[in-house]
Amino acid sequence: MSEKYELIDAEKADYPISRMCEWLEASKSGFYEWLDRPASATAQRREHLKARITKIFADSDETYGYRRVHAELARTGEQVSDELVRKLMRELELVPCQPKPWRPATTEQGDFRGIPDLVRRDFTADAPGTKFVGDITYIPTWEGFLYLATVIDCHTKAVVGWAMADHYKTSLIEAAIDMAATNVRIALDAIFHSDRGSNYTSYDFARKLKELGIRQSVGRTGVCYDNAMAESFFGALKNESLNRMIFTTREKARRDVVKYIEVFYNRKRLHSA
Repeated sequence: MSEKYELIDAEKADYPISRMCEWLEASKSGFYEWLDRPASATAQRREHLKARITKIFADSDETYGYRRVHAELARTGEQVSDELVRKLMRELELVPCQPKPWRPATTEQGDFRGIPDLVRRDFTADAPGTKFVGDITYIPTWEGFLYLATVIDCHTKAVVGWAMADHYKTSLIEAAIDMAATNVRIALDAIFHSDRGSNYTSYDFARKLKELGIRQSVGRTGVCYDNAMAESFFGALKNESLNRMIFTTREKARRDVVKYIEVFYNRKRLHSA
């Protein structure tokens, strides 16, 4: 019942208490009795929640909004409403970093040679190693661009393969898929999906996938939603890490990307995909 009272208390500035009690089937007198309890009990719980919220927010590198903070609290058995989490985050002035628009400049359309779209925007998979998505992005540094190729497992949502270089030749994406094949057991008839970039539709990359026993899949030209999971990862990487940095060297950018992928994204971050 205290969770309902917490929700009412969090929303009392916007809705009548009597109506909220009616909606939640809670006692109005019980709410006021709960509200009038010795301040120490309520205050102690709020301070406890504030401490946990602050730590979760800090551990996310200040990227989690109230929904993900609430999900993390719930995952550890903390009974609290998401509205109270939002209210406490406002009180603590915890504001997650906001996304910035970005446009990939690494796609040169190639001859897709009738390669089918085997995914059709279904980025789910029943088991690891059965369906992958990949893409390339660039990271500006004072030395020039650092290019990042990734391979994401659609079941675990983890970045199971990645490679970085000062170019985006086919060898870059081959290195990323080789890492994925090392980290994950490739299932029979597994699928790798990408856009129609010239590297991904090259004969060399097709031969690499055939060697690994992976079927190739590509989306339509200029339709980013056909590879939404891969692009969503780059959005998260840039929003939650790279857009907040200025890199003087490619090596510094590389270290930051590795830390984000291997320490935070693959092991800590809650995924909504």
